[in-house]
Amino acid sequence: MDGLPITLQGVDVERNGVALMRGIDLVVAARERTIVIGPNGSGKSTLLRVLHGLVAPTAGTVRWGDARAAPRDQAMVFQRPVLLRRSVSANVRYALRLAGVPSRERAARIRAVLDASGLAALAQRPARRLSGGEQQRVALARAAALEPSVLFLDEPTASLDPAASRAIEERVRAIHAAGTTIVMSTHNLAQARRLAERVIFLQAGRLIEATSADEFFNAPRSAEAAAFLEGERV
Repeated sequence: MDGLPITLQGVDVERNGVALMRGIDLVVAARERTIVIGPNGSGKSTLLRVLHGLVAPTAGTVRWGDARAAPRDQAMVFQRPVLLRRSVSANVRYALRLAGVPSRERAARIRAVLDASGLAALAQRPARRLSGGEQQRVALARAAALEPSVLFLDEPTASLDPAASRAIEERVRAIHAAGTTIVMSTHNLAQARRLAERVIFLQAGRLIEATSADEFFNAPRSAEAAAFLEGERV
């Protein structure tokens, strides 16, 4: 798969003299659902932006497969959907056009992804007038239509109610089942338990653990992770 694995070596990120990440060594493998967790301000969003190629490290190296440049074969969904002032279908169509998908293929892809996302009945509705959960499903559908090898999701359910959150989780599982590598941040440990195959745990901009979900939740190796999980149970 182009761009995978993603390998970070000694990655630091600073902004306005403030250290956001320090000394990150990490490998993101293909085909897994990797969930990034940690306290507020731990660097979750920054890590996803580095992995996606939106943020350049202050120090260290990032390699996407055998290359140093982020591939186009990836997509990202943000906590607050960034939608165009167009219909639902037009939002997806625009992304496909930018990605260079031939015009003869676009209509079929739009129909398929809107059907899979439960958005077919809303195809001609203005995307920005939908509910928060519907808007996030549009953003996820737009990303999925690109058929990326890796999809980054930055706390996509943070402002959604439980029903809308579960709908997003179902789509994430389906997209992963179709062959896309998932890297998703969340502050919701119950959600992390439901979705994770692998867990990345950050604290204060440092990588504390990167391990299987089973090991992290049942036998954390660090005192920081154990304390974080204990806080969930209090």
